[in-house]
Amino acid sequence: MSVVVENVVKRFGSFTALDGVSVTVPTGSLCALLGPSGSGKTTLLRILAGLEHPDSGSVSTHGNDLTKTNARDRDMGFVFQHYALFRHMTVFDNVGFPLKIRGWSKAKINDRVQELLHLVRLDGLERRLPANLSGGQRQRVALARALAAEPKVLLLDEPFGALDAKVRQELRTWLRRFHKEIAVTTILVTHDQEEAFEVADEVVVMRQGRIEQSGSPQQIFDHPASAFVMDFLGHVNVFHGRLDHGSPRLHGATHGSTAAAERPVSVAGEGTTPLYVRPHELDIERHSSDGSLAARILHINPAGPLVRVQLIDERTAKPIMVELSRERFAELVLLPEETVFVQPRQVRYFTADYSI
Repeated sequence: MSVVVENVVKRFGSFTALDGVSVTVPTGSLCALLGPSGSGKTTLLRILAGLEHPDSGSVSTHGNDLTKTNARDRDMGFVFQHYALFRHMTVFDNVGFPLKIRGWSKAKINDRVQELLHLVRLDGLERRLPANLSGGQRQRVALARALAAEPKVLLLDEPFGALDAKVRQELRTWLRRFHKEIAVTTILVTHDQEEAFEVADEVVVMRQGRIEQSGSPQQIFDHPASAFVMDFLGHVNVFHGRLDHGSPRLHGATHGSTAAAERPVSVAGEGTTPLYVRPHELDIERHSSDGSLAARILHINPAGPLVRVQLIDERTAKPIMVELSRERFAELVLLPEETVFVQPRQVRYFTADYSI
């Protein structure tokens, strides 16, 4: 069941929560709505669910206009961040509740609930109360309940936001596998880019009620369309630079071309512009080379698969973050307080629509 949102506008008083938003989610895919608080993600999800109605624009599934259809008639399942389970009901009764109010027979309810509990890996827990479950188990019960009536679309609003980091990671991995099994068109709201990139087929980055960029996780990370997207998707170093005949140069760098430049949005003319470089797109050298910056090492964090090196630009006193492979770090034998040279391998610059 495909989902199409066209030119949706939603205002709350003088505040515009959504400003002409259009999104298409193909049948059977998992789409993540990603953005900071206040970007309009949850408002869009609630409009899809029928819990809010747009001031203008339309929502349709598989060609059927649902813009004025009641929430209960939209054939969508909704999973909230805080589970919203009935505390006095067992796991079985929570999952079976939507079927009971729809008048299903006890035999059909029993079969469907057992099927779902097996699907979400909660076999044998049907008689437990929510208070006797872990946070991850409760969220899977909420997911099973949302799927009970066989919805054509599944809506997830920050489903793992209330869980600790380890459980979130486990559930993300589980959700990706689970989605492949059920193949239900799914829309996930999150502010966690790692979560969005790990589970989604398509990511829609939102900002101030508008869509900043949409595409596959790899497309968005490798080719951000704006400074906002570049900054929002993880750590980024921002250098003062200059465009010299279309080539970027970092202020204070040794003479020569800085690095290969990616220019998602064309920049007219010459002059000063911010230059954006991710930590893994920087290298550290022992000796100066064309386009490098002198920097002093402040701290080295060798934990994890990458070694993170914090430095300070000796000319501007601005911090610089570099991520090195363990092999490169071992080759360099770096120590705190050393002066080294930072060399960008990839530089991006954008039109001035956003400042960090």
